[in-house]
Amino acid sequence: MEIFTHRSFVKQSKKLKVSEQKRLIQRLGLFKTDPNNPTLNHHALKGRGEGHFSINITGNIRAVYRPLGKNAVLFLKVDTHSNLYS
Repeated sequence: MEIFTHRSFVKQSKKLKVSEQKRLIQRLGLFKTDPNNPTLNHHALKGRGEGHFSINITGNIRAVYRPLGKNAVLFLKVDTHSNLYS
């Protein structure tokens, strides 16, 4: 799986706590090797997020991406659950 990041994703990730940044790196590595790992709680978004997907980074931090093809994704946002879905 090839992972690309949007500049807003990079900007938001820099605002995370150091421990959350480390977990983000770990989870993206896991996603790269096994996107359907149950730890990630990978799921499709509904409503205005349709066509996008989300994975869990921590209990409250989520990362949102959209597929670019069969083996590539673009991560768009990373933030708390309430900030992403409100």
